[in-house]
Amino acid sequence: MCAIVMLAIDTNVLVRLLVRDEPEQALAADQAVAKGAWVSHLVLTEAVWVLDAVYARTSSQLMAALDVLLVHDSLVLQDADTVSAALGQFRAKPALGFSDCLVLEIARKAGHLPLATFDKTLAKLAGGQQL
Repeated sequence: MCAIVMLAIDTNVLVRLLVRDEPEQALAADQAVAKGAWVSHLVLTEAVWVLDAVYARTSSQLMAALDVLLVHDSLVLQDADTVSAALGQFRAKPALGFSDCLVLEIARKAGHLPLATFDKTLAKLAGGQQL
Protein backbone atom coordinates (compact mmCIF):
# COMPACT_ATOMS: atom_id res chain seq x y z
CA MET A 1 0.00 0.00 0.00
CA CYS A 2 1.43 3.37 -1.02
CA ALA A 3 0.68 6.47 1.05
CA ILE A 4 0.11 9.73 -0.75
CA VAL A 5 2.79 12.22 0.20
CA MET A 6 1.54 15.77 0.40
CA LEU A 7 3.31 19.03 1.04
CA ALA A 8 2.62 20.41 4.52
CA ILE A 9 2.46 24.16 4.91
CA ASP A 10 3.24 26.41 7.85
CA THR A 11 1.33 29.32 9.33
CA ASN A 12 3.04 31.96 7.21
CA VAL A 13 2.06 30.24 3.98
CA LEU A 14 -1.53 29.80 5.12
CA VAL A 15 -1.79 33.44 6.17
CA ARG A 16 -0.40 34.58 2.79
CA LEU A 17 -3.03 32.44 1.04
CA LEU A 18 -5.79 34.09 3.05
CA VAL A 19 -4.63 37.70 3.46
CA ARG A 20 -2.76 38.19 0.18
CA ASP A 21 -1.04 41.33 1.50
CA GLU A 22 2.36 40.35 0.10
CA PRO A 23 1.73 39.72 -3.62
CA GLU A 24 4.98 37.84 -4.30
CA GLN A 25 4.51 35.62 -1.27
CA ALA A 26 0.85 35.05 -2.10
CA LEU A 27 1.82 33.91 -5.60
CA ALA A 28 4.53 31.63 -4.21
CA ALA A 29 2.01 30.20 -1.73
CA ASP A 30 -0.53 29.62 -4.53
CA GLN A 31 2.10 27.79 -6.58
CA ALA A 32 3.26 25.74 -3.60
CA VAL A 33 -0.20 24.42 -2.77
CA ALA A 34 -1.45 24.01 -6.35
CA LYS A 35 -0.85 20.24 -6.33
CA GLY A 36 -2.26 19.84 -2.83
CA ALA A 37 -1.10 20.72 0.65
CA TRP A 38 -1.88 19.60 4.19
CA VAL A 39 -2.71 21.95 7.06
CA SER A 40 -2.28 20.75 10.64
CA HIS A 41 -4.50 21.80 13.52
CA LEU A 42 -1.62 23.77 15.00
CA VAL A 43 -1.01 25.73 11.79
CA LEU A 44 -4.73 26.38 11.42
CA THR A 45 -5.02 27.61 15.00
CA GLU A 46 -1.96 29.83 14.67
CA ALA A 47 -3.30 31.28 11.42
CA VAL A 48 -6.65 32.11 13.03
CA TRP A 49 -4.78 33.75 15.91
CA VAL A 50 -2.70 35.83 13.46
CA LEU A 51 -5.81 36.89 11.55
CA ASP A 52 -7.39 37.98 14.83
CA ALA A 53 -4.42 39.52 16.67
CA VAL A 54 -2.39 40.99 13.79
CA TYR A 55 -4.99 41.66 11.12
CA ALA A 56 -7.87 42.49 13.53
CA ARG A 57 -10.35 40.24 11.74
CA THR A 58 -13.80 39.93 13.30
CA SER A 59 -15.26 36.62 14.40
CA SER A 60 -17.45 36.65 11.29
CA GLN A 61 -14.39 37.16 9.08
CA LEU A 62 -12.56 34.35 10.88
CA MET A 63 -15.52 32.05 10.32
CA ALA A 64 -15.59 32.99 6.63
CA ALA A 65 -11.86 32.22 6.33
CA LEU A 66 -12.40 28.82 7.95
CA ASP A 67 -15.27 28.15 5.56
CA VAL A 68 -12.97 28.94 2.62
CA LEU A 69 -10.30 26.60 3.93
CA LEU A 70 -12.74 23.74 4.52
CA VAL A 71 -13.76 23.75 0.84
CA HIS A 72 -10.44 24.79 -0.70
CA ASP A 73 -9.57 22.77 -3.81
CA SER A 74 -5.90 22.30 -2.95
CA LEU A 75 -5.83 22.19 0.84
CA VAL A 76 -6.49 19.24 3.10
CA LEU A 77 -7.15 20.16 6.70
CA GLN A 78 -6.11 17.73 9.39
CA ASP A 79 -9.30 15.99 10.51
CA ALA A 80 -11.51 18.32 8.51
CA ASP A 81 -14.60 16.88 10.20
CA THR A 82 -13.20 17.95 13.57
CA VAL A 83 -12.38 21.41 12.23
CA SER A 84 -15.92 21.66 10.85
CA ALA A 85 -17.40 20.66 14.21
CA ALA A 86 -15.17 23.23 15.95
CA LEU A 87 -16.33 25.88 13.49
CA GLY A 88 -19.92 25.00 14.38
CA GLN A 89 -19.12 25.50 18.07
CA PHE A 90 -17.33 28.76 17.26
CA ARG A 91 -20.35 30.00 15.32
CA ALA A 92 -22.55 29.26 18.34
CA LYS A 93 -20.16 30.88 20.85
CA PRO A 94 -17.77 33.27 19.05
CA ALA A 95 -16.56 34.71 22.36
CA LEU A 96 -14.86 31.40 23.09
CA GLY A 97 -12.48 31.69 20.19
CA PHE A 98 -11.79 29.05 17.60
CA SER A 99 -8.87 27.43 19.43
CA ASP A 100 -10.99 26.52 22.47
CA CYS A 101 -13.64 25.05 20.21
CA LEU A 102 -11.01 23.04 18.34
CA VAL A 103 -9.49 21.72 21.59
CA LEU A 104 -12.94 20.49 22.64
CA GLU A 105 -13.63 18.82 19.29
CA ILE A 106 -10.20 17.16 19.17
CA ALA A 107 -10.85 15.73 22.65
CA ARG A 108 -14.29 14.56 21.52
CA LYS A 109 -12.90 12.82 18.44
CA ALA A 110 -10.21 11.14 20.55
CA GLY A 111 -12.86 9.93 22.98
CA HIS A 112 -11.43 11.89 25.89
CA LEU A 113 -14.34 13.81 27.35
CA PRO A 114 -15.12 15.64 29.44
CA LEU A 115 -12.70 18.44 28.73
CA ALA A 116 -11.71 19.96 32.07
CA THR A 117 -11.54 23.74 31.98
CA PHE A 118 -11.66 26.84 34.13
CA ASP A 119 -13.45 28.66 31.29
CA LYS A 120 -17.10 28.95 32.32
CA THR A 121 -18.33 29.41 28.75
CA LEU A 122 -16.36 26.45 27.40
CA ALA A 123 -17.58 24.31 30.30
CA LYS A 124 -21.18 24.98 29.24
CA LEU A 125 -20.66 23.28 25.86
CA ALA A 126 -21.49 19.60 25.56
CA GLY A 127 -18.37 17.76 26.63
CA GLY A 128 -16.97 20.54 28.78
CA GLN A 129 -16.55 20.32 32.53
CA GLN A 130 -15.74 23.25 34.77
CA LEU A 131 -13.13 22.75 37.45
